[in-house]
Amino acid sequence: MAFPGFMNIAALTLCIFVLANCNHQVQASSRAFSGKESKISPGNGLCASWVTIHGYKCQELEVTTKDGYILSIQRIPEGRSEVKNNVTKKKEPVIVQHGVAVDGATWFLNSPKQNLPMILADNGFDVWVTNTRGTKYSRKHTSLDPSNKKYWDWSWDELVTDEMPAIFDFVSKQTGEQKINYIGHSLGTLVALVSLSEGKWVNQVKSVALLSPIAYLSKVKTVLGQVGARSLLGEKKFSKILTKYIINVFFNCPILGENCCLTSSAFQQFLKVAPQSSSTRNLFHLAQTVRSGVLAKFDFERLGSNMVHYGKLTPPIYNLSNIPKNVPIFISYGGRDALSDVADVKRLLNEHFRNHDTGKLSVQFIDNYAHLDYVMAANANEIVYKNVTSFFQRQW
Repeated sequence: MAFPGFMNIAALTLCIFVLANCNHQVQASSRAFSGKESKISPGNGLCASWVTIHGYKCQELEVTTKDGYILSIQRIPEGRSEVKNNVTKKKEPVIVQHGVAVDGATWFLNSPKQNLPMILADNGFDVWVTNTRGTKYSRKHTSLDPSNKKYWDWSWDELVTDEMPAIFDFVSKQTGEQKINYIGHSLGTLVALVSLSEGKWVNQVKSVALLSPIAYLSKVKTVLGQVGARSLLGEKKFSKILTKYIINVFFNCPILGENCCLTSSAFQQFLKVAPQSSSTRNLFHLAQTVRSGVLAKFDFERLGSNMVHYGKLTPPIYNLSNIPKNVPIFISYGGRDALSDVADVKRLLNEHFRNHDTGKLSVQFIDNYAHLDYVMAANANEIVYKNVTSFFQRQW
């Protein structure tokens, strides 16, 4: 079923880095994507489908944001060995946030020894897996139905101002006001960077891990330029054009570029859970970042609308240099990543983390990793997740 106001996409990830790495020409198509629709019941929620089948405890919970979105969040409170041995102790919470147009299920496509949430649980963390508004498990609202276009009137600005603060407040209350570790991939890193720069949850966070960080997107200009990102197209027309390209990419370029270490089984599972729904405004906001070269709030591209929302003709700029220098941050990026491009990550590091407190910043570069390797690679447990886990443990 298609809802007004959103685009079911194979993730901005799929669009950009697959377009960047496909060798064949993409032809226009009018075929429309259909999101992964299903009625959610206790028997087919994320816990039942992906977690408890492996012997882990898992709780299905809901968080309501101040703008009325009801989000699904899953808690894995302990590791599998502790479940078997009935061991209970107070644990540090960690929020695990996915990227755009996927959901929390994407973290579970590999075996328990290879996926990040279960590895964290087995290493003594209290794990909270999020699902962004509009995705399969988070389609509820206090007053709006997804068939109403107003339901989709948001971009990642609202993830910063409304969604992530609600999640942090909820997890904090549920865990005795403990400080919280955070892991984000792709768009989940952008939300974290901007949140910290805006002073959001800085008193609640303990440490942050950013996998395939995106902030500046200058190196994907030539890709998005093919579908109008740097043109003067409006949001609606841009979205229609981009959708055609994404559809062809998704069906005609399944190799996903230069990802080094995806297993065929994990990728087949990925095709079952992606794409998830996202708003066209969210995608268009990312395209604005590509076009402008700066990180700013959503530009309504009407002077009057910007005045109403911001009290000025142009949207405010986000200043990532305001990120507190004493927050422990782990950053991992890959040499083959066409979305989180090496040059863009280096710009992020040079402009905003050059003076980060000594010992508070850890940076990992993996030459042969691309965007999805950080979530689905068979060896990510050894190359990335061990480092993330030990980084968090060093903050204990």
